[in-house]
Amino acid sequence: MINDLFLRFYNPPTALLASGSKNGVELGGSKLILSIDGSHNFYNEGVIYTEMSWAEFYKDIIGLEDQIDTFTTQEFKSIREDPQALVETIATSLQKIMEEEKLFYGIGDFEVDAFMNQNTVIPGLKLDSNLINKLMDAHKEFRDTTKFPKLMKEEENTKFINITIQGTNKEKVKIKGKNLEDIADKLRFAKGFATGLIVSSQKSANFFIMNDRIVFQEDKEPEFYIDEDCILIIESGIERKKLFPISWFRLDIGIRSLKTLDLWNEIKDDPLLKQVLKEYNAYIEKLIVEKYINLGISEDTEKDFEKEFFRLNPAQRRKALKDMLDAIRDLTKKMEE
Repeated sequence: MINDLFLRFYNPPTALLASGSKNGVELGGSKLILSIDGSHNFYNEGVIYTEMSWAEFYKDIIGLEDQIDTFTTQEFKSIREDPQALVETIATSLQKIMEEEKLFYGIGDFEVDAFMNQNTVIPGLKLDSNLINKLMDAHKEFRDTTKFPKLMKEEENTKFINITIQGTNKEKVKIKGKNLEDIADKLRFAKGFATGLIVSSQKSANFFIMNDRIVFQEDKEPEFYIDEDCILIIESGIERKKLFPISWFRLDIGIRSLKTLDLWNEIKDDPLLKQVLKEYNAYIEKLIVEKYINLGISEDTEKDFEKEFFRLNPAQRRKALKDMLDAIRDLTKKMEE
């Protein structure tokens, strides 16, 4: 049963809204720069690529009614092979994120294959063929009856869809925190990815995490798994005509997700990119310092503390933040005792 409170995904990619009919299906995908706010709503900050097409089935040929005859491009935009455009998009996105007091979340991949074959199309994810067959059958049934939900909403001229995060390890994706500072403190060390299925209901696009390789500490190495509970929920929802398979997803999280980009080695030393990453790191450090200030430093010493902190070199800042975190953990433990 899906009972999470809805999050919002603002300006979602077309891949999350893909549908089909007896005549054809939408195919393609998007790779985006994602941000989050203090309530963990997602924002599409920049498109690395979007490639969506309408694939039309053969007409009036018995036996080929669900085989693709022609492709028509619906939407195309790509900077994944243009180093300068990629740098400018990353820089613009990070500057906008800081201006709007949000956090860089990571890189989102959303791929739509209409479940017409037994490939998962998302790197890092392999699922049992029985589940893939059920998804294939369900997608065909839903497109034949045109049952795909209409999820797009609009508020104050801003488009969004409701989403939920599902899975045993969903808190690795929907990072816990009372505010932006809490989330920033955890997200700054995050690396790795989560993969899975987007299975929509009539009210929301539901991200079912099938596996993840996300860690929040340098020395941690997660074990591979497939979330069987998610599979049971998906299968049950499809059988009851409550859930509709839409697409695959992969979320690479944390600032280090930029290293997964194909052109990273070409752009990593770009002066503009290095400058905006430096500014973003300072932005995150300031949020975290404010968090610790609010946890116990008096108002009289607040300005002096912050001033002295930013006089430290990067290595000293990292050590100071680690020491503050250890102190807060000890204090919290004693309070709980």
